Amino acid sequence: MKKPVNIKRTVFEYLLITASTLCMSVGIYYFKFPNNFTFGGVSGLSVVLTSLVPLSPSAINFIINAFLLVLGFLFLGRGFGVKTVYSSTLLSVSLSVLDELAPLSAPLTDEPLLELVFAVLLPGFGSAVLFNIGASSGGTDIIAMILRKFTSVNIGRALLLSDLLITLTAFLAFDMKTALFSILGLVAKSLIVDNVIESINLCKSFNVVCSDPEKICGFITGELHRSATVIEAQGAYSHNHNYVVLTVLKPYQAVSLRRFIHENEPGAFILITNTSEIIGKGFRE
Repeated sequence: MKKPVNIKRTVFEYLLITASTLCMSVGIYYFKFPNNFTFGGVSGLSVVLTSLVPLSPSAINFIINAFLLVLGFLFLGRGFGVKTVYSSTLLSVSLSVLDELAPLSAPLTDEPLLELVFAVLLPGFGSAVLFNIGASSGGTDIIAMILRKFTSVNIGRALLLSDLLITLTAFLAFDMKTALFSILGLVAKSLIVDNVIESINLCKSFNVVCSDPEKICGFITGELHRSATVIEAQGAYSHNHNYVVLTVLKPYQAVSLRRFIHENEPGAFILITNTSEIIGKGFRE
């Protein structure tokens, strides 16, 4: 049975995709393209090809993404990824619009390291948000979808290898400083994407050992509107009969629960850990 469409959630997701994609386009157009940073993806390849053909990086990016979208429709069908199609199209169009409305002939500043930070941070943050809601900006991700369908190639390694090869072409197309900055950008981007995704999904996992779980569970369900699991336990040293309350909360909720336990069950033993991979009702389906 097909699940009913949640209109509010769908609208929110597309607003998020739009904001994230525009964030990526600003980082790519204003900081990546003018400095010839080639780290990864279609935008990096566009920078390299600019040195070979008389077209702007934005125009090349538009052509390559359009070609990849056509490949996606041919090999994966019309519904291969609506969110990816939307984000990829929006990214290509926004870069072309920026190229028409605010053309750049040189970097914004004379500090390439400062510009590298923004060239990594803005697209990296946008990519992380897209990945977190099951979307992407297209490009080499479409090739990955095709490979996943028709081959047994390790997709992660294939994407990493393609990004690395595109980045290394900077040594042939540009000077040594630009090439080294591009390699630094590739490493930094992978770290930022992973950390942003983890931060977005960050929650606090509680293991509370206590003799009376009623008050704690009542606070969790009544005040924090979360659920909990209660497990009977026995102390290894004292052999006393105890209970373990398991729950997962958002960081701001964790502060409230910790304060409540401290004030109402001072003898409880609390173990709090960070977690970002939580699958189930109330979190990620």
